[in-house]
Amino acid sequence: MSLKTTLYASLIPLAPALPAIAGDIAIEGAYARASSAMAQSGAAFMTLVNTGAEDDRLIAAASDAAERVELHTHVSDADGVMRMIEVEDGFPVPAHGHHDLRRGGDHVMLLGLTRPLTEGDIVGLTLTFEKAGTVEVDAPVESVRSSMGNETDMSMKGHMAH
Repeated sequence: MSLKTTLYASLIPLAPALPAIAGDIAIEGAYARASSAMAQSGAAFMTLVNTGAEDDRLIAAASDAAERVELHTHVSDADGVMRMIEVEDGFPVPAHGHHDLRRGGDHVMLLGLTRPLTEGDIVGLTLTFEKAGTVEVDAPVESVRSSMGNETDMSMKGHMAH
């Protein structure tokens, strides 16, 4: 085997760890939460990094793992009940900044799952930004994420409603 072939072969396992990039936007730490076999919805999380001099905005997402994909966040109503709502305007990503999509906050919601999200699988996502255009992201399915400090179970007041 040539040195070049050996080098390429050694890089293949690292590919999912590399950020996906579109224009000035990089997607880091993407993953989807594992679901039960009967689940009708799931979610994906990541950090959106803008290395450019202009603000940008995540305006849409798509995936073949779900019939519909929406950008969601959590809000607390007057009774302290946490609700997930669609964010139709998308998520801003400031110039030279980042926007975290994490459990208990902003996230990509997968509605009408076309298959269970099983630990070790990959969910393909297409993210669309106002300025950077589209970026393809492979999000590994995980039941627990400990890196980046964004995957700890949230203890919230009240109940979660959708």
